[in-house]
Amino acid sequence: MAALFGNRVRRLRTAAGLTQAELGARTHVVSTRITQVERCSGARPTRELARALDEVLEADGLLIDLWPYVYREAFPDWSQKFMEYSARAVRIRQYAAHVVPGLVQTEGYARALLSVYPEHEDRAKLEERLTARMERQRQLAAAAHTELWVVLDESVLMRPVGGQAGMRAQLRRLLEAAQRRQVTLQVLPFGQGEHGSLGGSLTLLTLPDDTEVAYMEGSEYGYLLEEPTEVRRHAVIYDRLRAAALPPDMSKDMIRSALEGKYRGASIPSRAARRRLAQEQLQQSGRGRLRGGGRRVPRRRPRT
Repeated sequence: MAALFGNRVRRLRTAAGLTQAELGARTHVVSTRITQVERCSGARPTRELARALDEVLEADGLLIDLWPYVYREAFPDWSQKFMEYSARAVRIRQYAAHVVPGLVQTEGYARALLSVYPEHEDRAKLEERLTARMERQRQLAAAAHTELWVVLDESVLMRPVGGQAGMRAQLRRLLEAAQRRQVTLQVLPFGQGEHGSLGGSLTLLTLPDDTEVAYMEGSEYGYLLEEPTEVRRHAVIYDRLRAAALPPDMSKDMIRSALEGKYRGASIPSRAARRRLAQEQLQQSGRGRLRGGGRRVPRRRPRT
């Protein structure tokens, strides 16, 4: 698809009577970037560049329509179909075993992760993957109907990917994401012990027609499960993970503690203590009623 995109750009540029340098100037990139696009070498074009090329070359949306297929090619072959499904998903449920999921990573965190792979020693390939990952985030943010539920293993908070400063920025991003209406974030503490997804990360996607698929991923592999029985089995595993995880508010407290340097794993309440806390919160929520702008007003005691 990248070759097809480049071929179309070259034909449109030639028909418009423009040199590569002239087209680069009009789209605010250097001429060598246009050469890379046309020859399908170096990093693939970003969506912004695709839009600029489409406008300058008067392609009537052709280049914009081709770009998503070019973008997907930036990912390994074994994730191509997963990318197609995730672009259409109305609900995304993820368990992150080792690192923060790509959909809520900062650019610095993503760059640090991608940099450790030998194939990304080529700076152009690194930038290509990084651009693709950030684009997935923009797509999620633009899709207000898509629900994201993330369970982070506690180890994710403890591994300072990108250094201490970079990790603090990532923890702040997690707290910001947790404030969004469509995002639910939980942390699975070490104290929960063994569970059904110790081997790697798990993603469940729900499509508009309620079809579900599951995706298992490790550092060097990934495979998609579409057989309903297998998907249901992994859905049960996920439900048990989020049932064992800390509630969202307590999860945010743990992330905040890690951010502030006050994190102490031993201070995490036991499961029984968390259950009692949840019951107390439910009882407290029933002791008052809301008036006006949402302010809780205590109930009046009956007169004696």
